[in-house]
Amino acid sequence: MYYSCLSGYGSWIGIESKIEDVPVFPHGMYGIFVSDGAEIGKNAVIFQQVTIGSNTLADSRKQGSPVIGDNVYIGSGAKIIGNIRIGNNVRIGANCIVVEDIEDNSVVVMNKPRIIKKTHGQNNTFITRGELKSQDRHDNH
Repeated sequence: MYYSCLSGYGSWIGIESKIEDVPVFPHGMYGIFVSDGAEIGKNAVIFQQVTIGSNTLADSRKQGSPVIGDNVYIGSGAKIIGNIRIGNNVRIGANCIVVEDIEDNSVVVMNKPRIIKKTHGQNNTFITRGELKSQDRHDNH
């Protein structure tokens, strides 16, 4: 499993991570990061773009790696960071950022978005450096 994560999926599973059995990856193993020291229990379901990461800040009270229980569902884009425990039978919704322990049989969802500032006539122009070139794939010249 480790080799397949490194070859072409943009994913990384630490060789020192502990995974009870092969998790289910419903949308493939794209963009999944599991740090060294992280533990994942049985019957995990992990969607794309998930981070299960260690906190390595020396002065942090949550320094270490996550321990994830059995039968845990982790939605796409979720981030589970630091020395925390995710209980058994937990569902973590898409794009949630989890930095605290979660009890067994819990459901975690994001807060609703909040508006920081309203602007008028927003300028969404994207500027690049250099020249953008496009090549026709069917051009055999």
